[in-house]
Amino acid sequence: MTRPVKTPSLNVLPLKERMKVPRQHMPEQAPKLRATNFTEVNLGYSTELARQEAIRCLECAKPACTDKCPVGVKVREFVQLIVAGDFMGAAAKIREDNVLPAVTGRVCPQEDHCEGGCLMGKKVQSLGIGYLERFVADYEQQHLDFTKIRKAPSTGKKVAIVGSGPSGLTAAGDLVQKGHQVRVFEALHEIGGVLVYGIPEFRLPKKIIREQVDYMQAMGVEFETDVVVGRTVTIDELMNEEGYDAVFIGTGAGLPQFMGIRGEHLNGVYSANEFLTRINLMHAYEFPRYDEPMVDLGGKHVAVIGGGNTALDAIRSALRLGAGTAYVLYRRSENEMPARTEEVKHAKQEGIDFQVLTAPVEFLSDGNGWLKAARCVRMELGEPDSSGRRRPVPMPGSDFELPLSVAIMAIGTSANPIVQSTTPGLQTNKRGYIQADEATQRTSRKGVFAGGDIVTGSATVILAMGAGRRAAQSIHEYLASGTW
Repeated sequence: MTRPVKTPSLNVLPLKERMKVPRQHMPEQAPKLRATNFTEVNLGYSTELARQEAIRCLECAKPACTDKCPVGVKVREFVQLIVAGDFMGAAAKIREDNVLPAVTGRVCPQEDHCEGGCLMGKKVQSLGIGYLERFVADYEQQHLDFTKIRKAPSTGKKVAIVGSGPSGLTAAGDLVQKGHQVRVFEALHEIGGVLVYGIPEFRLPKKIIREQVDYMQAMGVEFETDVVVGRTVTIDELMNEEGYDAVFIGTGAGLPQFMGIRGEHLNGVYSANEFLTRINLMHAYEFPRYDEPMVDLGGKHVAVIGGGNTALDAIRSALRLGAGTAYVLYRRSENEMPARTEEVKHAKQEGIDFQVLTAPVEFLSDGNGWLKAARCVRMELGEPDSSGRRRPVPMPGSDFELPLSVAIMAIGTSANPIVQSTTPGLQTNKRGYIQADEATQRTSRKGVFAGGDIVTGSATVILAMGAGRRAAQSIHEYLASGTW
């Protein structure tokens, strides 16, 4: 359990003076250097930079930053503690609401949440909340004494968490702090879910995830890998035979989607999930220390189809594995790209070629079953579609061939059906996602809760964490009352 922390007032600069302090730049590797390695791009704030950035906070009476955070981090309070020099206090304050601060400080799209709500952003650059959160989390790790992590008194209740991604880890962290016995079941051989298989080392080092998991183990969370719930053991067996009082399903949405165009069967066409898993979990980025489990990309033409963070993670990884030319093919304009602004900037700096308003319509074979090119068309934007973005429309006569050896499909994922198909009475929607109440994350099965991408479809790490927090609170209330 985290200790309660008193927060001082900043009282450092008058409000008008704080507005004049520029946002502190995040130190980072030079583009030409980082494009050749998998070392983290952003290098982190120093103590001086962190305090200088924290001084900019306006101490809003009604902080919209916290209101817009899916897990409700008390931004004003932890920033005040940074200014006061109490960095461990700041870490404890963040952990009251966020069990993965070193992760969210690196990969959360703060511009859409806390920083998007920052009052400063109306006139100058918003407070660097994500950078400050990362600084605090990294400082905590360097100075942490595991023997001082307190465990809550036991309630005698057992909760099973299915999946060790962001929603599962968040639910586990919140529940163990309430005194419940928590065990996390992970299908793969390493804990972290999409955090380890889907996000490359240069954005989220595996060491960071392992450190966060170690912290949770010190809190009392138990972990078990290589367990495919629905095959190794079912939800019913967990509850009826192994004595779990509640189950949270946070299995994510890891089933790849394809475009359904000719040539997708060719060698050299990957889903982004497979491509990134081969790099991140099968260690392609550490060749020759590990046998490289994918086609040699050295000097090859490589393209990713899609414009989200996963697409940029994939193509930037391909560049680091030696791709001669690395393209992003995106059917809308750059303004519609869902990827984080910082990731787009970093990709461009590294030499990624963005071919926007462009879509493949066929993959072409070399005659031996391997990809040799993509036939593409140029697009123009028409009227908005159901997503609110303008619909891309092919331009007649704009076909062209783009030489390619590797194409990576990053156009989204859908729900893996294993848990749903082996859990009688668990209701799903027409797309196969589990139906759960938005406020409580309760499903149609008594004692079974679900959250994250397996409920909403593909979303961000922080939104999945928000679902994990809601589920944990709801599970706690259910275990305390016994009512459904």
